[in-house]
Amino acid sequence: MVSGNIFHCRKHSWPPEEYINRTTLHLLDFDSAAPPEQAWRRRLNSHANILKEFSVTFTEAIKMIRLGIRLWSYIREEASQGRKAPIDPFTRETCKPSASQGVPLGGMGSGSISRGFRGEFRHWQIVPGTCDASPIMANQFSIFISREGGNKKYASVLAPGQHEGLGKSGDQGISSWGWNLSGQHSTYHALFPRAWTIYDGEPDPELKVSCRQISPFIPHNYRDSSLPTAVFVYTLVNTGKERAKVSLLFTWANSIGGISHLSGDHVNEPFIGEDGVSGVLLHHKTAKENPPVTFAIAACETQNVSVTVLPSFGLSEGSHITAKDMWGKMVQDGQFDRENCYSGRSMPSSPGETLCAAVSASAWVEPHGKCTVAFALAWSSPKVKFLKGSSYHRRYTKYYGTSERAALNIVHDALTNYKQWEEEIEKWQSPILRDDRLPEWYKFTLFNELYFLVAGGTVWIDSSLPATSSKNSLHQSAAVENTNVNVTVAKGNSRRGAAVENSVTDGYDAISRKGLEYDEEEIHTRNTCEEKPVIPQESNSHHSIHKDTLKDPQDETDDVGRFLYLEGVEYIMWCTYDVHFYASFALLELFPKIELSIQREFAKAVLSEDGRRVKFLAEGNWGIRKVRGAVPHDLGTHDPWHEMNAYNIHDTSQWKDLNPKFVLQVYRDFAATRDFSFGADVWPAVRAAMEYMEQFDRDSDGLIENDGFPDQTYDTWTVHGISAYCGCLWLAALQAAAAMALQLGDKPFAEKCKSKFFKAKLVFEEKLWNGSYFNYDSGSSSNSKSIQADQLAGQWYTASSGLPSLFDDYKIKSSLHKIYDFNVMKVKGGKMGAVNGMHPNGKVDESCMQSREIWTGVTYGVAATMILSGMEEQAFTTAEGIFTAGWSEEGYGYWFQTPEGWTIDGHFRSLIYMRPLAIWGMQWALSMPRAILDAPTINFMERIHVSPHNARLPHETGVRKIATKAKCFGNSVFHCSC
Repeated sequence: MVSGNIFHCRKHSWPPEEYINRTTLHLLDFDSAAPPEQAWRRRLNSHANILKEFSVTFTEAIKMIRLGIRLWSYIREEASQGRKAPIDPFTRETCKPSASQGVPLGGMGSGSISRGFRGEFRHWQIVPGTCDASPIMANQFSIFISREGGNKKYASVLAPGQHEGLGKSGDQGISSWGWNLSGQHSTYHALFPRAWTIYDGEPDPELKVSCRQISPFIPHNYRDSSLPTAVFVYTLVNTGKERAKVSLLFTWANSIGGISHLSGDHVNEPFIGEDGVSGVLLHHKTAKENPPVTFAIAACETQNVSVTVLPSFGLSEGSHITAKDMWGKMVQDGQFDRENCYSGRSMPSSPGETLCAAVSASAWVEPHGKCTVAFALAWSSPKVKFLKGSSYHRRYTKYYGTSERAALNIVHDALTNYKQWEEEIEKWQSPILRDDRLPEWYKFTLFNELYFLVAGGTVWIDSSLPATSSKNSLHQSAAVENTNVNVTVAKGNSRRGAAVENSVTDGYDAISRKGLEYDEEEIHTRNTCEEKPVIPQESNSHHSIHKDTLKDPQDETDDVGRFLYLEGVEYIMWCTYDVHFYASFALLELFPKIELSIQREFAKAVLSEDGRRVKFLAEGNWGIRKVRGAVPHDLGTHDPWHEMNAYNIHDTSQWKDLNPKFVLQVYRDFAATRDFSFGADVWPAVRAAMEYMEQFDRDSDGLIENDGFPDQTYDTWTVHGISAYCGCLWLAALQAAAAMALQLGDKPFAEKCKSKFFKAKLVFEEKLWNGSYFNYDSGSSSNSKSIQADQLAGQWYTASSGLPSLFDDYKIKSSLHKIYDFNVMKVKGGKMGAVNGMHPNGKVDESCMQSREIWTGVTYGVAATMILSGMEEQAFTTAEGIFTAGWSEEGYGYWFQTPEGWTIDGHFRSLIYMRPLAIWGMQWALSMPRAILDAPTINFMERIHVSPHNARLPHETGVRKIATKAKCFGNSVFHCSC
């Protein structure tokens, strides 16, 4: 573990006084108005460079030409059905990606809106699986200042830079506004989920302004963290000798991104709420029969602050009140007419017309005085509708109901509760921020990478039941696709260990709370299919002593709903499991109940089968969508939970990493939470996943082999024979399965896994260990001896779960030193992260596009493994490369949109990607929970001993009653002293 004097690596310290005048910092040092010392910083006049996108080489293009043709055809076929393919490399966004991102708005799972560091609202993801990156420039904060005596006046949008159409003569739209902020003396400071924008004398040299953005992302708070809202707290400090009247303006277009504001039938409505909260509701009618959305913008009136509203204005000359009229009114009066609050609902907008609203908050600020003004934004889209599936209610409806007007109550509660949210956020972050052992860059990058859990595309629903029956739509979907659905679900017999397959006509979600029993009334049939006879399947073991049933994701007493998050905004697949392997540390650390619910979803999926035929695009072969015993690649795209494996490049039932990753994640979560109920619920799936992998042990040596195609998460990087990556994962999975079996009382299965582990380990080391590191694979290709950065992924999880090391310590450290010396330090001096593949001669492995890439999340995973192996200095130097290339001022501009990877010349692939959440694997390694540190370790050097009363579980009590665990305690999580 981490000692007190290990961090000798260079620090990136960004003292705020280098960005803000020290006097200004002192003036703002109250009520959280000043940014923290540990924050990511950017000047508002910084240029947002256009990012360089990835492209394949000519050789790679030739190799993938057949795949490209099939993928193009599939994308067109999906488009003809009104759907977007989960992977579409041919379509480019109209808004080119740039280095302009900042902390996103809102909690998790209710849609998201990102906000650039210069203030623009962009990256709209209100409709699940869709993202419009273009900013809506009418959405702005502006300021109007008039000094007593009238000799000084200022009016400015609080965002610098130009925008399309600015400066047209006679323009009635937003070009008529005061776009005169230079940004030279204004700075942005980010520490997710908060951000600070400091206007140090802009536009008024004698007024200091702090805008603090707060979103309710609060670890272990499963209520407030689901709320679609954000608060903007303005702190005003008057350093002049005259009183200043300051009016702040919040404008918002009735839009959910793109050109949605032009579709018509949108309505605005003013409101006066409780506790001085007043504002405007913007009711948005979405296209394509998507559920409607209502926005609320509001400010809080106090004794010193007066709030007025303008319910509607337009951006064109034909509007009743134009944007130019609105701006002129604010310049003249600094507020709107009071009677606007009682004007009622506006007329619906016409097609082609943009409907906007404005909220103004005004206050007099005395000489050398201070004032605080709070605005809030909320949005309510209670239903989630998937294109081929059901509609569900979002998680926040559990507390606010299913009306779109809930936005009014949410915005009110945000304005009255934000101080409590901040207290909870500071309590969570302070121990890490105050840890002097940690580099500055690590502290704020750790928190800021969590942006993905909001902006990465997340859906959090209230329960497993659809909001409305989708039976008819499912029938129609099935008719269009002309597919037959045959999903089988296994049900075990706790006495005999037999698995019984029941044929059902829907996804695994039809399983009821009774376990693997299903209720015919709850199953939404996609198509009529003949029911197979019930066929018993004998287990490999002679008897089963576990409770072989699974429950719904949560029982009634611990319901956190169901949670989905995308692999990335370009790879539209929910909960991609091979990537979740890296990202899941963040959820386990911060929202463990969500993490367990996701594992329960995949546990049920393992025991299900979907017999619909799918064409796999890499080879053009056909197979079934979901094979029983195989862990799915993802939970689907257009009908999650019911139509899994949206990924169709390869047949992932033949992948060698998914099942071991499932076993490793389940054991880690079980070890960390000590939740024996969870262990009992998922154990049948763990056994099934392990037994499924036996087919890939072609020569019965205990070790699985790869099949000469990219059959793992590196899905363009071919593997032959035994591989370091999948083989190491398999060894770790055998160890984890044995440990879990022992603790749950399944001694025969524990012995079986232990026996295989010893046999497989000898083969693995014999075939791959070369005296310095583990070769990429046991084949004879040109890259078989490559140094793979991720070769110890299994060891990472073994150490993270408190299990004994897979290999001798010198082999682990030797491999990590090799990775550090070659994959890290030989690429731009360690300033880019760890390249995936490196030849032993020091040249990057360019056998495919992925071998030559630097994967951000993998680099964090490698760094975590180094920490767990006592190589902390190398770990932070390795991870610092991701910070330098992605987050620093001299980097490429990937902040708050960290991509899956980049090449050594800085071309990115797949922005806003899940895997970089693996930085929380580093934090896990630095401070593992007591449940793991104090847990018993399994002594694999001796025979497993189990006390007699643990040898068999009574059928009537189940696994969860077992409290006694293996009597094998050591002085550390890595060694056993039995």
